[in-house]
Amino acid sequence: MQKLIDLSHTVEEGMITYPGLPGPIICDFLSREASKKHYAAGTSFQIGRIDMVANTGTYVDSPFHRFENGADLADLPLERLANLEGIVIDARDCGRRVAPGLFDKIDVQGKAVLVRTGWDRHWRTPAYMQGHPFLTQEIAQLLMKDGARLVGIDSLNIDDTDDGMRPVHTTLLGAGIPIAEHLSGLDALPKGGFRFHAVPVKVRGFGTFPVRAYAVV
Repeated sequence: MQKLIDLSHTVEEGMITYPGLPGPIICDFLSREASKKHYAAGTSFQIGRIDMVANTGTYVDSPFHRFENGADLADLPLERLANLEGIVIDARDCGRRVAPGLFDKIDVQGKAVLVRTGWDRHWRTPAYMQGHPFLTQEIAQLLMKDGARLVGIDSLNIDDTDDGMRPVHTTLLGAGIPIAEHLSGLDALPKGGFRFHAVPVKVRGFGTFPVRAYAVV
């Protein structure tokens, strides 16, 4: 019997995902009370409104996020986002810089490679915003060369945010490999043998959008 495992953070009013970016504003566009005048007695509806930056909660980056002429969310193929064979790389003991050796002899061809750092335990605390684990350009080049389909991580950023070149984003997105950031709950997954899904809204001219990431085990 298959099990669904949620790998996403909940988007909530005012929460901060990344330093310097505003939290979402969540409210009614049409409240239930206001809607009553449009319908029969006893019938009401709510239409919600959200004002947020694209990099909110758990999200996927498409190539357009980094490259002006890269594929945006509308052109990102579902084959890169849905029903992917997944593997988890356990990087909890690496400190900040994830060790390239963890990927030795790992078959990543066509797979969603999810890096578990355990940093999601700090979600919505000051600790989450600084000193996060990250991948290196060496790892990104290895994953690109070996044919990873998508790469995800459960920390603030897949890159070292002190490096303005953003080599991991540049390498992976330059090769058309989507990036999932701010994943959560990777400890509930086996090392392999599951299917991964992280599909954003199909928005033209956007490079990033929140997803409901989940695994089928």
